[in-house]
Amino acid sequence: MFQPTTFATALVMVVLSTICWGSFANTMKLTKNYRFELYYWDYAVGIVVISLVLALTMGTMPGGDLSFPANLRSAAPANLGSAALGGFIFNIANVLLIAGIEMVGLAVAFPISIGIALVEGVILSYAIQPKGSAVLLGAGVAMAVLAVILIGLAYGQLQGPGRTPSRKGIVTCVVSGLLMGTFAPFVTHAMTAARPLTPYTVAVCFTLGALLCCFVFNTWLMRKPLVGTPVGFSGYAAAPASYHALGLLGGMVWGVGTVFNFVAASLTGVAISYAIGQASPMVAALWGVFVWREFRGSSARARGYLVGMFVAYLLALVLIARAYRA
Repeated sequence: MFQPTTFATALVMVVLSTICWGSFANTMKLTKNYRFELYYWDYAVGIVVISLVLALTMGTMPGGDLSFPANLRSAAPANLGSAALGGFIFNIANVLLIAGIEMVGLAVAFPISIGIALVEGVILSYAIQPKGSAVLLGAGVAMAVLAVILIGLAYGQLQGPGRTPSRKGIVTCVVSGLLMGTFAPFVTHAMTAARPLTPYTVAVCFTLGALLCCFVFNTWLMRKPLVGTPVGFSGYAAAPASYHALGLLGGMVWGVGTVFNFVAASLTGVAISYAIGQASPMVAALWGVFVWREFRGSSARARGYLVGMFVAYLLALVLIARAYRA
């Protein structure tokens, strides 16, 4: 089983995780006029497929007691269930995040949802596995909170036809963030309790839990959508193959980031790995601002708030990374 042996290697894996988490939603943006509830079925399959591929390669070779098949047999059933439950909760939050992206855009939805999740997840994970400097972690979390406030202020400055701020979209992102922050403790428990899971086993159980959740929550959301009218599976069947491919690709990109984050956590601790990975809103905001032009024509004040958000997230990243050394 591959595991990082130095903090530098773990940090590289977490930064790659951040890029993956902040970039996967671009695949959804490329599916024009395609409902996110339908996109999400392919996305959910994609995250399971890539977690299995990595578990059977990086997580298995060259074998031994820590290989994925051996760990799957020896792990405590409660830990397998804990990882799957974390994935189930995450999935509800992630579906709401994608709904939020539909309503308010990448540059706003990610910072609000993931910023709230960062604060909640770090505090809960650190309580279970206190690894690193609490002071520096706290300072990093404070910077993340400031970034969320700044992006909220920037969004409030949007004006003009079709640019009226969506209160429903903001509330959806807040609820997503509150749920998103609760999955990390389940992962921490699965990796630290008696007869623990390796990161690769955690990822497989986590993504399977997320896929199972789709049959409950995503099916319900198709009937009672947050955006638009109810949609059926006929729309999924009628979608072009390229849309299905984009959904699978989005899931695989996110899945690579998740596995890398869990693997890095075996060295840094879940609280630090999770916190650095949750700098993904900075990546998503860059895509939203510079590629999708979501703040085109906004006021100077809105642009100032955006700059402040980037600075706050960078400071959060630096402080949390230094927390490992302290």
